Amino acid sequence: MHRPAPSLLRLARTAAALVAFAAPSVAAGQSRIAVVDVQHAVMQTEDGIRAQATLKKLFDRRQQELDGKQTELQRAREDIEKQSRVLSREAMQKRMEDWQRQMVELQTVFVDYNKELQKKQGELTGPIIKKMMIIVARVAKKSSYEIILDKQAAPYVRADLDLTEQVIQLYNTGGGEEAGDDQAEKKDDAK
Repeated sequence: MHRPAPSLLRLARTAAALVAFAAPSVAAGQSRIAVVDVQHAVMQTEDGIRAQATLKKLFDRRQQELDGKQTELQRAREDIEKQSRVLSREAMQKRMEDWQRQMVELQTVFVDYNKELQKKQGELTGPIIKKMMIIVARVAKKSSYEIILDKQAAPYVRADLDLTEQVIQLYNTGGGEEAGDDQAEKKDDAK
């Protein structure tokens, strides 16, 4: 539930993996490689924590609605079962069909709520991920890393190669603003 948009993370991982495979061969001693746990970093930034709180409020509200409707349907089912001996076959069939229709509606509402939450999650975390990638690029350039992979794409990583905490700190202290300035300088240089 509290994860960044899966498609954005998948795209970042794929891009990182492609860069890793497409990079020219460099002697192991000369290569500078690091990792960042993008998902963890996004959720540990101040913006990520606020996004999680917003999503939790929305999720909790939706969950209460679903729980209430589910409880209603459970009571209706129990009522139908209690009256099964006294109702005519047609009346029983009509009540069961009505109950099943309501159940399908509830499932549709559940799917709609999930889509809404995923969309909202993407809206809230997309800008955070974008800013995070700028910071990662800045760290790579400043520290001469050839490759910084998403930690989720690496089956094993030595702890000293993990830059996640550094990236979180840079993000929270406005490190992304400087990265944005670097981008503006590049555009000015290109003119």
